[in-house]
Amino acid sequence: MSMKKLYPYVGWLLLAVALLVLAPAVLSDFRLGLLAKYCCYAIAAVGIGLAWGRGGMLVLGQGLYFGIGAYAMAMHLKLADAGPGGVPDFMALYGDATVPGWWEPLRSGALALAVILVLPALVAGLLGLAVFKRRIKGAYFAILSQALAAAFAILLVGQVKTTGGANGLNNFQGFFGYALFDPANKRMLYFIAAGILLVSILAMAWLYRTRFGELLVAVRDGEERVRFLGTDPANVKLAAYVIAAVLASIGGALFVPIAGIVSPDDVGVVASIGLLAGVALGGRASLLGPAVGALLVGYAETSLSEAFPGSWSYFQGALFVLVILLLPGGLAQLLGLVGRLNAHRGDSASDHSPRGVPRGKQAPTEVARSASEEAAAR
Repeated sequence: MSMKKLYPYVGWLLLAVALLVLAPAVLSDFRLGLLAKYCCYAIAAVGIGLAWGRGGMLVLGQGLYFGIGAYAMAMHLKLADAGPGGVPDFMALYGDATVPGWWEPLRSGALALAVILVLPALVAGLLGLAVFKRRIKGAYFAILSQALAAAFAILLVGQVKTTGGANGLNNFQGFFGYALFDPANKRMLYFIAAGILLVSILAMAWLYRTRFGELLVAVRDGEERVRFLGTDPANVKLAAYVIAAVLASIGGALFVPIAGIVSPDDVGVVASIGLLAGVALGGRASLLGPAVGALLVGYAETSLSEAFPGSWSYFQGALFVLVILLLPGGLAQLLGLVGRLNAHRGDSASDHSPRGVPRGKQAPTEVARSASEEAAAR
């Protein structure tokens, strides 16, 4: 394997050391909890990188799948806190103190995990079949996906008795038997989120090198050519869209015990655009770019909100605009430019070296040197 192909794995190794060794050693528990939250965003961003960066599908509504995973996990945690046959506290406050029938299956932790993985895949599969088979793409697909995220958030707000409404679900006490107020368990959640993020990136590295990864790029660059060669582009795009939805759901499920709350604001249009901004910042077509970009956007959001509580969103928007205008390929493009500049300098240096001198010009110099040596010997 050439050194150029090894660069992403070296970057992954550096990211792993930073997340698993350096961050736990130098960050406080509070800052480590924030980094864990950024890792949840980054897991969803890895999926967006697959769908958007590799597949060319501008997914503006990944908050929908992030929210499915988040609310499935939140419902399970509320039922677990209530105990066998118990009723979550907010239902006693807003409703008639009875648990809806569609909540009951989520009392089981195993079933809740299955819902987190299967439900977004089913929703994305049905939506993808309806969209890709009808060859809907471009701005129409982007608007449709964003509309679904908006509709999901509105639905959550309207169901106060079963979803907590605009306040969402919060005040979780435990996570599969572990107390969430224990700092040791919070650090465990951080390592779970960071580990899943690193595994997701490795899975993408493998996927990009498979025939499916090559087909996805081919569909992005020439969908009609792929169809002419006998492969249905809709199936390729559908698979990528489903994988991105599942990754977003996993990120959302981990977000709930780490953040301690989930509300419609975390799954709506603004949240979806925030996920997309991270991918654009890091570089949507690169392997590490979406994850690194999501981590940076999360850090910038926290830092700016602490320094400028009333105007931090303007700084975030300006950062996004500058990156789009100056670096359409994200920070990964900047690294590529530096690499090409170094390569150009290396070529220029080699052109002035003896090996770089054309043979026709080098020969006289060598002949003259040989003649002078012979003359000195005589």
